Amino acid sequence: MKVRDVIERYEAFCPPELSLEGDQVGLQIGSLDKEVQRVMVTLDIREQTVEEAIANQVDLLIVKHAPIFRPIKNLVYNEGMNGIYVDLIKADIAVYVSHTNIDVVEGGLNDWFCDLLGIKNTQPLHETGPNQGIGRIGEIEPMDFQELALKVKETFHLDSVRLVEYPGYLTEPVKRIAICGGSGQSFASDALAKGADVLITGDIYYHTAQDFLSQGLRAIDPGHYIEVIFIQGLTMLLEKWKQEEGWALDILGSRVSTNPFYHL
Repeated sequence: MKVRDVIERYEAFCPPELSLEGDQVGLQIGSLDKEVQRVMVTLDIREQTVEEAIANQVDLLIVKHAPIFRPIKNLVYNEGMNGIYVDLIKADIAVYVSHTNIDVVEGGLNDWFCDLLGIKNTQPLHETGPNQGIGRIGEIEPMDFQELALKVKETFHLDSVRLVEYPGYLTEPVKRIAICGGSGQSFASDALAKGADVLITGDIYYHTAQDFLSQGLRAIDPGHYIEVIFIQGLTMLLEKWKQEEGWALDILGSRVSTNPFYHL
């Protein structure tokens, strides 16, 4: 079978048209006509990801974060990310990107977050079209803010989480929770308008956090890397489609960490 056969099934579930304007999605490296026997799912493509893919004789990488996100001025090997691109091309590994469309689609990444955290009765956090949108907001069983933060930490196997809250209010109860994978601080107004007690998202800026508190919104920043559940979630979907379609494919989830942040 060919790369296009895998991609056509994926896009039937998660159309690229769901992506936010200006997003990088679709095939970035390789050919849709390439024969494929082994597919690997990864969150990012870094040097260690390429080494892993080559070692496992992978034909197609499906990735959430686009490896090509700035204009390429040349392909000199030791400049910037160029070594990654050249190694992928030399190894004839196709690369397909699914970014905000997997965030928006029903049954995609933000719904996987809700399933893990027990967030029920959800709706889109920020609408991008009729009955669809990025992020989710819903209810949990009432608990205090600190309990929720510890649950997030445990669920995503983190060494820490950052809390946006004033001291002395950690035991205040919370119930209505907004969540957005990646960097979703710009959706705070949506969270407030829809009655969220807490926004869970990564990459919250210092002054933005102060603005949250002035507006009465507390937040949990577990980091961008919680999106790594993309690997397990999509691997399971591909295995399901493999059985349904009778694909003769090996499907792998990347096992290397591409998280650039650690805490002492």
